[in-house]
Amino acid sequence: FYEVRHMSSKKAIRDFIIITIGTVIVGVAVYFFMLPSHVSVGSGAALGMVLSNFIPLPVSVITLMINVSLLTLGFLLVGREFGGKTVYCTILMPIFIGVFEQLLPNFQSLTQDPLLDVICYTLVVSVGLSVLFSHNASSGGLDIVAKIMSKYLRMGLGTAVSVSGIIVSLT
Repeated sequence: FYEVRHMSSKKAIRDFIIITIGTVIVGVAVYFFMLPSHVSVGSGAALGMVLSNFIPLPVSVITLMINVSLLTLGFLLVGREFGGKTVYCTILMPIFIGVFEQLLPNFQSLTQDPLLDVICYTLVVSVGLSVLFSHNASSGGLDIVAKIMSKYLRMGLGTAVSVSGIIVSLT
């Protein structure tokens, strides 16, 4: 997915193992905390839900358009390595969620409280995103916006993720 000419095979394999682990952590946050509470927090899908009120298209189509646009921007503005790793994570995420669905169908909230689910989601997803960002990858969606903001506005990734998530959540 990305140039490995300047990187040893061992380092490339190590990077992909680590970003796979980061993607699993993000998948755990989504499946075990966000989905049971039926709350979409600061994501491309949440933005798609908002825009569907103004654009006569299904949320799935709007979300796809957002994600494809953001992946293209990621390649162009951040670089091929970031873009390639992000595509890898974006493909891997639904696979892990599908595995969780098969292993634990009809999973109910661990906390039985939507607010606690959102707090737990935020904490767990932050760990996963930290792993991904530290290896020049993201889980896609608004994480790409955060990486672009971080690069061009010279703000920390945590701040950029917060700002992009807050903007979507406020809509």
